[in-house]
Amino acid sequence: MKLFQIDAFTSRRFHGNPAAVVPMEVFADDAKLLAIAAENNLAETAFFTPRSDGGASFNLRWFTPTVEVDLCGHATLATAHALWAELGETRDALAFDTRSGILTVTREGDLYTMDFPALPLVRQEPTTALVRALGREPSEVYAVDKSRPDEKAVRPQKLMCVFGNKREVHELEPDLAAIAALDTFGVIVTAPGAGHDFVSRFFAPAAGVPEDAVTGSAHCALTPFWSNRLGKVSLTAHQVSKRGGELWVRYDEATSRVHLSGHAVTYLRGEIEI
Repeated sequence: MKLFQIDAFTSRRFHGNPAAVVPMEVFADDAKLLAIAAENNLAETAFFTPRSDGGASFNLRWFTPTVEVDLCGHATLATAHALWAELGETRDALAFDTRSGILTVTREGDLYTMDFPALPLVRQEPTTALVRALGREPSEVYAVDKSRPDEKAVRPQKLMCVFGNKREVHELEPDLAAIAALDTFGVIVTAPGAGHDFVSRFFAPAAGVPEDAVTGSAHCALTPFWSNRLGKVSLTAHQVSKRGGELWVRYDEATSRVHLSGHAVTYLRGEIEI
């Protein structure tokens, strides 16, 4: 079985967010998919199968080393790159049937653009546990609404914490065990940028991802927030993890969709046995 490892949201190897991509004719059982993802030990492994009913080009699922997730940006970008750069796909627009509905990816040269749902935010007060976990009190805290109404995950929502400047986000050294104990899937931290419109980081230790390198799904909440805050439709974003990554994002308020653009590069081509 083929496997590709793709660095997403970057044009340089060893940067961006690595994702494994595994093409299948039909999905293996869930336990085997999770075992493959755990063996890969990357933030996400994407599995896709072909469709022929006209509703979408492919079925697509995403797994961290410990759980299946409902929305993942960088592994979707990686899957599109694998199809175009490695598997001979010629269509310039691909549609994926996922747990978050039909997601499309288009290409213009080597720049890929994903059409994702915007995720609404609900303001809330910071809890003592959250502040202790982060090691610094944010100026604002929001709950990120669920990506789909029937979501049944134990920790379905993310929290988004806003800080005053890029330096505060850079210097955060959160207690990951304390973050894992919070009643949330993960925590986004963000602030206005310098050279970019905004910066962010994302921690999801309870899902097997201590700090994600570049998180497309987080930008489904970050994009509308900063678009409204800065009065801009199109913005540039920098996720300031150790590997780092860049996105060009746009918010369509009328359709409640976000458009996330970035590059990708192949790191590994291989075969696996199950």
